[in-house]
Amino acid sequence: MDLDVITDIHPSVIVGIIGLSALYIAGAIKSTNRVTRTQWFWFASTVALTFFTLGPVDEWAERRSFWMHMLQHFNQTFVIPPMLLMAVPAWMLRPWVLSRPIKPIAKIATNPFVAFFLFSGVFVMAHSQQVFDTMCRNEQVHIAIHLAFMVTGTLMWWPILSPLEELPPLSYPAQIFYLFLLMIPMTAVAAPITLAYSVVYPWYLEGPHPWGLTPMDDQVLGGLLMWIGQGTYLMLVFTAIFVRWQRTEDEVPTVAASSRPIRLVSSRPSRQSLKASGSR
Repeated sequence: MDLDVITDIHPSVIVGIIGLSALYIAGAIKSTNRVTRTQWFWFASTVALTFFTLGPVDEWAERRSFWMHMLQHFNQTFVIPPMLLMAVPAWMLRPWVLSRPIKPIAKIATNPFVAFFLFSGVFVMAHSQQVFDTMCRNEQVHIAIHLAFMVTGTLMWWPILSPLEELPPLSYPAQIFYLFLLMIPMTAVAAPITLAYSVVYPWYLEGPHPWGLTPMDDQVLGGLLMWIGQGTYLMLVFTAIFVRWQRTEDEVPTVAASSRPIRLVSSRPSRQSLKASGSR
């Protein structure tokens, strides 16, 4: 595999990653609040995966690797956005999201119904034959669709991983149902691609493929990654949510013995004491 696949990265990717890192680090340094080790870990993982996805994976995809394109879209929609939400503390996000001009938009965009349909619409449209083929040929359209994936992907994950109590996540049962519904648009896109009898996107027929794959084999591999790979990923996520939900249900508060009310001795005289005083 050529070394230039690793090193030939679009300047906008480097500028974007440096800008995001600078904002995060500056916010962590200037604030009196603390970024936890877990949040630093998720942020570092987000930066690394973003670099890998928009760098080497993007270059492999440009060499007519459809399954690499699907890996790129998977990372942009299902992996990077939740990692970013887990990396950003609420105190860092609150001044931006709850500012006067942004808050009304954020309340609408993070609504589960709106977020679901925004993401589903972008996901289905981007994989339609005409749009996807145009994206492969036009760099500006390619960049716009990648940005749309990451923005709508973040909105899609908000009802599950919201760090702000002002825009809270769904309940655990609703989160599971929400993720289950997300498999519908994903399957609607992936199944026809995987089961197609011919190559869906003409751009992949116009040149050689890496790793010696035929265009048809490449398409089936990419479709399976989208259909089976992403479906398995979502099932693992809502299994983790179910386990967390069950743990929450099992945490029944117990009353300590020391907290039970102490029964005081009655100050009323007993019958025996009254009889004794009367016989005197």
